[in-house]
Amino acid sequence: MAIYTLPELPYDYAELDPVINPQIIELHHDKHHAAYVKGANDTLEQLEEARDKEQWGAINGLEKNLAFHLSGHILHSIYWHNMTGTKNGGGGEPLAADGVGELADAIAESFGSFAKFKTQLSKAAATTQGSGWGVLAYEPVSGRLIVEQVYDHQGNVGQGSVPILVFDAWEHAFYLQYKNQKVDFIDAMWQVVNWQDVARRYARAKERTPLIAP
Repeated sequence: MAIYTLPELPYDYAELDPVINPQIIELHHDKHHAAYVKGANDTLEQLEEARDKEQWGAINGLEKNLAFHLSGHILHSIYWHNMTGTKNGGGGEPLAADGVGELADAIAESFGSFAKFKTQLSKAAATTQGSGWGVLAYEPVSGRLIVEQVYDHQGNVGQGSVPILVFDAWEHAFYLQYKNQKVDFIDAMWQVVNWQDVARRYARAKERTPLIAP
């Protein structure tokens, strides 16, 4: 039985148009995300077989594959909900009047201002080398928000940090529409950020207490 399943989109393929066209959403979700789900489940089966047979020659590759596919599944699951159409309130910036004042305050405290945060996340996403992500994450040791780059689906992530807003900078996320202009795609992404979803993720992340000492 599959452990991981492909989540349904919280909107139809056309919801984010014209920022992201329906063809990209359909291919990205139904093909790319589905492949990460299948890859994670297949790798779990292979690890189970390795345990049963006590054959560990492929363990290094299997662990890397699990990290790659599982990270891809988790990040994409966040990505879909991080966005909403402009007609449904997407974009702009988090404001207290919209019920996301705690998130707005945290961004200002952690980065100096929303404008400075927006620039940092945009630069982080746009300058990922090859494939990767720009991520706003809650870092529980300091209790602050930080921006991270995720290389492919794995590297350069703070231990224990919780992603709450992710920008997909892989070519499959934008190339059919934006060609090689990744910067233009990242700039457009700000028009569809679902701040209500980001605020909920921030509130839930703060409830976790990291165990960094016995």
